[in-house]
Formats: sequence, C-alpha cells, structure tokens
Amino acid sequence: MRLIDRQFWKNKRVFVTGHMGFKGAWLCSLLAHMGAETIGFGQDERERLLYGELKIDSHSHHLGDVNDLLAMTAALSDSGADVLFHLAAQPLVLTSYADPVGTFETNVMGTVRVLEAARKAQSLRAIVVVTSDKVYRNNEWAWGYREQDALGGADPYSASKAAAEIAVDAMVRSFFATDGAPKVASARAGNVIGGGDWAEYRLLPDAARAISAGRPLVVRHPQSTRPWQHVLDPLAGYLMLAESLAERRTACAAWNFGPAQEDVMTVEEVADLFVAAWGEEAAWTAAPKPADVKHEAGKLTIDSSLARRDLGWHPRWKSDEAIRRTAAWYRDHAAGMQAPALVGRDISDLFKT
Repeated sequence: MRLIDRQFWKNKRVFVTGHMGFKGAWLCSLLAHMGAETIGFGQDERERLLYGELKIDSHSHHLGDVNDLLAMTAALSDSGADVLFHLAAQPLVLTSYADPVGTFETNVMGTVRVLEAARKAQSLRAIVVVTSDKVYRNNEWAWGYREQDALGGADPYSASKAAAEIAVDAMVRSFFATDGAPKVASARAGNVIGGGDWAEYRLLPDAARAISAGRPLVVRHPQSTRPWQHVLDPLAGYLMLAESLAERRTACAAWNFGPAQEDVMTVEEVADLFVAAWGEEAAWTAAPKPADVKHEAGKLTIDSSLARRDLGWHPRWKSDEAIRRTAAWYRDHAAGMQAPALVGRDISDLFKT
C-alpha cells in the first residue's frame, strides 16, 4: 500500500475550487500538513462552515463563482498553480429538487468553465475533477459500480454529476490530449463523513445537531446502503491520483475511491454506531414516511479495484472506525475543543495507520 508522497507536495502551489465546503476545507488542511500552498476559489454563504473555524497555513483565497469565467481564468492563471482540484458544486440531492437549474448550472457548466480556464493556465501539470459515486445509472445492484459502468441519474443532482463526467471526457479529448497539456482525471467517492460538516440533509451532521440539542436523530431511510468513509480517505486518494497524473504515470480517466465492499453499511447501522460512540443520552428514531417522497438511491456501492491496483491506494480506516472518529469530533467540539485541533488530530492519526 502506497502513501501520499510528502516530498511531491512540499512547496507545491495547489488551486482548490470549493475550498469553503466541507471536503474543500479538509483538503486545504491536509495539503498544508504536506507542506503545500493552497489558493482557494469559491463562495459559500451558509452561516456555519468548518472553513470559517480553521486557520489554514500557507493559504489564500478568492471569493468568486466558478461560473464567472473571467474571474476564474484570471485567478487560476495568476496563481501559478501546479495542481488543480475542482470541488465546487451544489452537493445535495434534496436541494437539487428545489433548485434543479442552479444545480445543473453549477455542477455541469461550472465544471466546463473551470476546465476552460485551466486551458490558459500555463503552470498546471495535473487536474482532478471531483464528482460523486452517484454518477452511475443506479440499478439497485448489490455489487459495486465500476468506472466503465453506464452513467445516469434519477434526480437532478445525480444527473448533473453524470453530465459533468461526460463534459470532462469531451474537454479532455478535445483540448487536453496534446503533449504538454496538464493531465486530467475525475474522482468519484462515496458518502464521506467527518467532523465539521454542517450541511442539511446529511445523516451525521443531522445527528450532531440533534444530539447536541438533546433530541434524538430522525432517520429518513434506515435500510438504505451507502459506501461510508472518512473524508481523509478519498482525499488521500485524490492526492495520490494528482501525483500520478503530474508524473505522467497515469492516463486521463475516471477513478472510484470507496470503502471495501464488505464495509458498506445501512443507514440504521451507521446511526447505531454513531449514538453508541457519542454515549450519554444519544438516540435515534425512524422518520414517518411522507406522502411526497423524493427519490433517493436505496442500494449504492462502488468498486475501487482500479485505484487499489494502479495507484496503490487503500482506505486507512474501516467504516466503523470512521463513524466513531466522526462522533468523537462532534462530541469534543460540542464540549469546547477547537476545530483546528480536531482536524489536526485526525490528519496526524491518518499517517500513523
């Protein structure tokens, strides 16, 4: 099993779109730990953000919309970045029902505009576009989807991410296939968990809010399955993928980063583990089924054999450990521990495993 190459990232300049989001904040923190300098681009008007609590070393940022091509092009070209991670997105299935147009605009055209801006950034060597495990046409199979399986989406979010993958492939074939062009790949991860995610309609943030307020967690779909993993595991995979692209060891492609098949859990199992790890009076209950049920996938897993074989990537923490760590993060944060120390604790532990 390979590890992230610290020497590769030392003093690298890394451009991150969506740096204010949950995964973006963790990614910038991880890169700072590796000795890289990060330049963020994006905007997030939510009241509570992990990013706002962190003091990330060697970090600067631009407030802007990825659909503003002129601003995006100027910021990326001026950054002198070696590597680009594109994470900016509308990331929620239920929100996509409320705002389908905005979801497609951000997730599809935002991605196209980022890649268009990247064409003019002479310093770039590698680009990783982060999409989702939900890009696959979901047949409710018990086995994991592989990178060559059909794309699709029964809700605006999933469809927008599948469309983004098609757009990435077209942009790569059209503009990034020449010698000297940066190598581009997409990364598809499962349900990531970890401390500091305050988004609505996500199981563990909902759990942390409810339990901290003395209420039981209300669970919508107890029997649904997802590939749960700690946020640092796929982020480590993204870094290893970028290293391989920059060093021309890997061709442009799509890559899955998920837990082992036997590690997939139902929502009910995750809720049980989370409340047990929190302790005290933590509890959960199933929500009554509403009359107007918005479609969400029941069974969904991905096969990460390609990343394991060709990149040497492997999840460091099994799902049960990831859930316990996440519960401890939120519990300790509620008790007064500061977010930078909690994020630093998990990053340090990642390199001990």
